[in-house]
Amino acid sequence: MKNFEEFGVKVPEILLPKNKDLSSWSVIACDQYTQDEEYWKRVENAVSGKPSALNLILPEVYLSSPDRQKRIEKIRSTMKDYINGDVFDEGDECFIYVERKTGYGRIRHGLVCAIDLDCYEWKPFSKALIRATEATIVDRIPPRKEIRKNAPLELPHIMLLVNDPEHILVEAAGKEAKESEPVYDGDLMLDSGHITGWKIKDKNLDKVHEALESLKKAGTQKDSSVFLFAVGDGNHSLATAKAVWDEYRQECMKAGVPESEINKSPVRYALVEIVNIYDTGLTFEPIHRVLFNVSAEELCTAVKSSLGGTVIHCNDGAELEKKVRESKAGFGFVSCSEGRDSYIFLDTSVTELAVSRFQPVVDEFIASKKAAGFNVDIDYIHGSDEVFRLGKKADTVSVLLPPVAKDTFFATIGTTGPLPRKSFSMGEASEKRFYLECRRLFS
Repeated sequence: MKNFEEFGVKVPEILLPKNKDLSSWSVIACDQYTQDEEYWKRVENAVSGKPSALNLILPEVYLSSPDRQKRIEKIRSTMKDYINGDVFDEGDECFIYVERKTGYGRIRHGLVCAIDLDCYEWKPFSKALIRATEATIVDRIPPRKEIRKNAPLELPHIMLLVNDPEHILVEAAGKEAKESEPVYDGDLMLDSGHITGWKIKDKNLDKVHEALESLKKAGTQKDSSVFLFAVGDGNHSLATAKAVWDEYRQECMKAGVPESEINKSPVRYALVEIVNIYDTGLTFEPIHRVLFNVSAEELCTAVKSSLGGTVIHCNDGAELEKKVRESKAGFGFVSCSEGRDSYIFLDTSVTELAVSRFQPVVDEFIASKKAAGFNVDIDYIHGSDEVFRLGKKADTVSVLLPPVAKDTFFATIGTTGPLPRKSFSMGEASEKRFYLECRRLFS
C-alpha cells in the first residue's frame, strides 16, 4: 500500500454499521440547528430506538444543557456497547468515495480519509498543508475537547476543500470506485436527500496517490510551503481534535511512552471528507451583513475611502442584486430613510475574496462609531430576501456581499490567512455532512 504521509493523509480503518438503514443510522452534523431543539426532537423520533450515530454525538444545541455531563457519559458507554456488540461490520483499511444527493437535488462528491493533525494548523498565516479558512474562536474549543477526549470512537462531519479544477482527485477516484458495488446506499432522514458510498482500496489507492502528487505540486507556494487542503466545514471540530492530540502527546511523553509509539496513536489523526472546491454540487453562499444605528451613506463612504471604487445609485432592489451578483468585489447597501428606499452599489477593484477586505473595514468603522458614543451593532444573515427585509427598518443598513469566487479562494487564504468570521456558507443547513463512517479513537 502506498504511503500518504507526505500529503498529511492516512488510510484509516473504517467501521460501518451492519444495519444499513441510513435513515436511522445517519444524522446531520452536531453543529447544525443549534437554536432549533425541535429539529433534534424530530431526529430522536426518526431514530426510534435503533442503533444510530445520534447516540454517539452531542448536538451542540445541548452544549449548555445542565445534563451535558450525563449526556457525554452516555455517549461514551454507547460507543463501547456498539464496539463490543453486533453493530459494526469488521473494520477495513480504505478510503470511502461518497456521492451525496441533497434535498435540493445537487450531487456532491467526497473522499473520506484520515488526516494527520500534525499537518494542520488553524492559526493565522500558517504554512501547514491543511489550513483554516475562517478565524477560529478559541473559546469554542474547550467544551468540544470534553466530548472528544477519551472517546472510543470518532465520526466525521469535517469537510476539507481541495483546489482541483481538473477534477483529478475525488471525481476521478469515484469513477474507479463505482466499478464495484457500493458499501452503503440509502435515503437520509427528514428529506435530506440520498447518500451512496464505495470503498477505495488496492490499485485504486495508487491512483489517488498520483492525483495527490500532482495537487501537491500545484499547491506549492513561492516560499516552498505547500497549501493542499482548506477546512470548509467543521474547523472548530478539527481544532479541537488537534488540541486533544497535542495534550495526549504531552501526557504520553511525561509518562515515558516512546515517541515511536506515541506517533502511531489513532489520536494523531482525524476522519474527514475531502471535497473539490470546483465540485458542481458544492454551492458557496455569501453571508451578508446588517448594521444597526447607522446610515447607508456614511457606511458606504467609509468602505469607499478604504477600498476605492465607484458609487452607483440603483432604481430598485432587483437592479442592485443583479449588479452585486455579477461582480466579484461589489457591495450593495440597502436602507430606508424618511419613507424612501435606497439602493447603493459600490463597485471596487479588489482582487481577493471581497469579504476578506470588507470585514476589517467594517470592524474599524463600528469601533470608531462606538468610541464616539454611538450604539452600532452588526449581525450576519443568509439570503437576499432577509437583506431587503431588514434594510427597510429605520436606522438599519443591510449589505449584500458578492458571490464567493472559487478561483481566488485558495490564493486569498494562502496570501492573507484565514477569512474573517462568517465569510461564507457551504450550501444550506440540510446539505451539511451526515455522520456515517466511524473510526476507533481512544482504546
